[in-house]
Amino acid sequence: MSEAHAGENFSAKSLIIIVLLSIVGLVLFLVLIAKLANSGMQVDAGGPTMTNEAVIARIQPVGVAKLDESGPPGSRNGKAVYENVCLSCHGAGLAGAPKFADTAAWAPRIAQGFAKLVEHANKGLGAMPAKGGAADLTDDEVARAVAYMGNAVGGKFTEPAIAGAGAVAAGGKVDPATKGKEIYSSVCMACHDAGVAGAPKIGDKAAWAPRLKDGSEAAIKIATAGKGAMPAKGGYSGSDEEFHAAAEYLINASK
Repeated sequence: MSEAHAGENFSAKSLIIIVLLSIVGLVLFLVLIAKLANSGMQVDAGGPTMTNEAVIARIQPVGVAKLDESGPPGSRNGKAVYENVCLSCHGAGLAGAPKFADTAAWAPRIAQGFAKLVEHANKGLGAMPAKGGAADLTDDEVARAVAYMGNAVGGKFTEPAIAGAGAVAAGGKVDPATKGKEIYSSVCMACHDAGVAGAPKIGDKAAWAPRLKDGSEAAIKIATAGKGAMPAKGGYSGSDEEFHAAAEYLINASK
């Protein structure tokens, strides 16, 4: 009987030991799982990924672009605007955007004319927000980007001139012809390139002939005051002298 009793005691102790070891093992297993789960969640608040700039870049909404501020406002050319803003959608054709250099996709858009394309780009169309989501772009910068993309597929668009670029002649004086072209490219072309609202198209001699019957100065005087759908100076806010130079450029190109 003593041997049987001893055997029973040994079995009971073994069972208790096994149970205790199982509990300890389970606790260790759970601790290990918890450490593994949290190992990738530790954040170094002082690390480079947690700077204000890095966090803002990660949480910036899709479709809201920010332009590279390497130059003064209004000075970016079409290529710079495309690469900093438009590329995000037009590079891959996202959300129906015509891919850069895709002639088939751009052909029906080019046919609408430069003025209409610029209008759509500035106001937004379909999935594209106004100015591609870059609210800090000027209208001229948007127009330059449109010209850059359109010309990549055979368009013949002229990018609006950058203010002050190439407008100074010898002796430091402003060259009227260059200044006139600059103003035309940034203001007048919106209507006169495509003949919007009855505006005579640049280079259309037949349309300009009756307007020039009393001479260039008479036509410029009318344009300065505004007539019909055309506001005074075509909406140009600069001086009368500068507008005169733009009108001369337009008229000379249409004689």
